[in-house]
Amino acid sequence: MPSKLKDKLVDNLIRGEEKRQREGLELIPSENYVSEDVLLANGSVFTNKYSEGYPGRRYYGGQEWTDQVERLAIERACKLFKCKFANVQPHSGAPANLAVYSALLQPGDTVLGMDLSHGGHLTHGHPMTLPAKIYKFVTYKMKDPDTGEIDYEDMRKVALEHKPKLIIAGFSAYPRTLNYKKFVDIAHEVGAITMADMAHIAGLIAAGVLRNPFEDGFDIITTTTHKTLRGPRGGMILTRDNEEIAKKIDKAIFPGIQGGPHMHIIAAKAVAFGEAMTPKYKAYAKQILKNAKAMAEVLKKNKIRMIGGGTDNHLILADVFGSIGVTGKEAQTVLDEVGMTLNMNSIAGDTRKPLDPSGIRFGTPAITTRGFKEKECKKVAELMIEVLKNKDDAKIKARVHKEIKALAKKFPIPKKFVYKYGTTSRGENFVEE
Repeated sequence: MPSKLKDKLVDNLIRGEEKRQREGLELIPSENYVSEDVLLANGSVFTNKYSEGYPGRRYYGGQEWTDQVERLAIERACKLFKCKFANVQPHSGAPANLAVYSALLQPGDTVLGMDLSHGGHLTHGHPMTLPAKIYKFVTYKMKDPDTGEIDYEDMRKVALEHKPKLIIAGFSAYPRTLNYKKFVDIAHEVGAITMADMAHIAGLIAAGVLRNPFEDGFDIITTTTHKTLRGPRGGMILTRDNEEIAKKIDKAIFPGIQGGPHMHIIAAKAVAFGEAMTPKYKAYAKQILKNAKAMAEVLKKNKIRMIGGGTDNHLILADVFGSIGVTGKEAQTVLDEVGMTLNMNSIAGDTRKPLDPSGIRFGTPAITTRGFKEKECKKVAELMIEVLKNKDDAKIKARVHKEIKALAKKFPIPKKFVYKYGTTSRGENFVEE
């Protein structure tokens, strides 16, 4: 591969992003660093190949190697998540969810999912999305945002009233543990199929540090393949043991909503799944949880309200407007200025607009990849709070920015997570893992 692009404009933009990632801290819970091997597979010659269909059943010739790499990705996915069937072709998490709906539902059918304002995802029923225009969505919520407990009694009442054909467990901004058995019990009572959208915590499930919904009888898991799983940007659908459901899902992906799969991405998925099977990865996943709890401790000490009162996974959702009078947008902007990247986020009962909400969402997957432990994560949380409480103090922000750069230099992105790009990729800010 060439060491740099001949297109200087794009080359400079890539180098700029390299520098940003190298010198700052990625705290967005859905972001991470992928390994050099994942990037190499992602940029491989598989990108040249059309492979409509499935292994052994393609519509184009020349599939000797594509069939093997997709079968390998499927085999590894099933082993990781302890299931019988996997579709590794979805381009991302949203198409994966749409494919499940398309496979198992008829237009107008009812789906029960987590309310967006209580931590759910757009594809679980937000009225602006395509699924909401096709299917009827009803929602469940937290009983108390300060504890994070889901109101399972109300969920059951909603299910008994509306008789959903599909019940979704999953979230985009929920820091606590779901009781999967209660979902399954309610689903059995109303005759619904169960789907867990595990996009955020798939890597933690694969490592065995969080519970696998299949263990409690869930039928389907959808997920992205990046985030905590630390693979390429893409999606995946897993079916526990029902071959009929798996066949319907395959048809829904192709020819239902997608054409040719991205074989270079599937190759990169296979690499990432292999990496997730290693003891190092399990240790990494354990540290993610320790680091998130360490940051939560600092917020609690400083009386920063957290939705759910803390965290059981990789993310924290904090009410910064209610705690210190700083909006989510202001917090995102000022922290970006000092080298800490996170995202503004609405919270349960938010009275502010979605583009300037009360909360922020942040997490530990990326900084844990860099080698951060509890001590460093506590320091990051302390610096975060200091900046937010002094958002208009240029001197404090300048000092904190220097401290963040120093932390980033002390804990560089490991070499195995740096693509051999140009002359900067193996500089002093990178070390062997």
